[in-house]
Amino acid sequence: MNKVIFLDIDGTLVTYENKIPETAAAAVRRARAAGNRVYLCTGRSEAEVYDEIWDIGVDGLIGANGSYVKDGDEVILWNHLSAEDCRHIVDWLHERGLEFYLEANSGLYGSEKFETAAEPSIKEYVGRKGRDSSHTTVRDVFPEMIFGAKLYRDDVNKISFLLRSYQDYLDAVKEFQGFKVGTWGGAGETALFGDVGVKDIDKGVSVDALLQHIGADVKDTYAFGDAKVDLPMLEKCAVGIAMGNGGPEIRAAADYVTDDVDQDGLYHAFEHFGLIE
Repeated sequence: MNKVIFLDIDGTLVTYENKIPETAAAAVRRARAAGNRVYLCTGRSEAEVYDEIWDIGVDGLIGANGSYVKDGDEVILWNHLSAEDCRHIVDWLHERGLEFYLEANSGLYGSEKFETAAEPSIKEYVGRKGRDSSHTTVRDVFPEMIFGAKLYRDDVNKISFLLRSYQDYLDAVKEFQGFKVGTWGGAGETALFGDVGVKDIDKGVSVDALLQHIGADVKDTYAFGDAKVDLPMLEKCAVGIAMGNGGPEIRAAADYVTDDVDQDGLYHAFEHFGLIE
């Protein structure tokens, strides 16, 4: 078998402004034309993988940071919150006055005031990536988020919520001891969001499950990412590549650091490792 390539989406395949560099799309197409397999490996649920990404052409998806694994049209793994778990988390967030959104393969479902409450944090998140965020809105980042739908569901991969302070995260860890509770948008007390999902799942676990399913050897794998959440994927694969715009943890852990996502970083790395002809 030729090589198996795992790509994070945000900050790796797609810029922080939700744009796909033409060279990134070309790199994926040329790698597959050379006989390699390319899988998305992202924190996004399937509903957030929009048509312009699928249209590039990929072999499958690891979504929700490893909770959902799909090879072609075949779902080989799906660990999601139960209806009871979802109700528990939603009720707790409502009681604390924390706005949130549910991440399901069928869609993203925002809480009552998420669109307005999240805008300052979204602007800060984009700004921290060194981009102009002055006109960024929640709709820019989540163009198909659904509001006004039921929030008690049985198909939710994970739930992200706004942090008013780091204490909200610490309280969530205490409340949801049987779950995986994390943060994103910053390290430690600079985090902007918390999230709650299924315990003992990460990108590395699901990379392993997918490799077993397709009969591939880990020695033939390459992983590309830009954030701390990508570390299990880079650690699992034979070669781990960090984007130049990535955080310090992933750049330190990577075997190779390429250029920024919007400076043809993906294409340059594919060239460097002979993944395209």
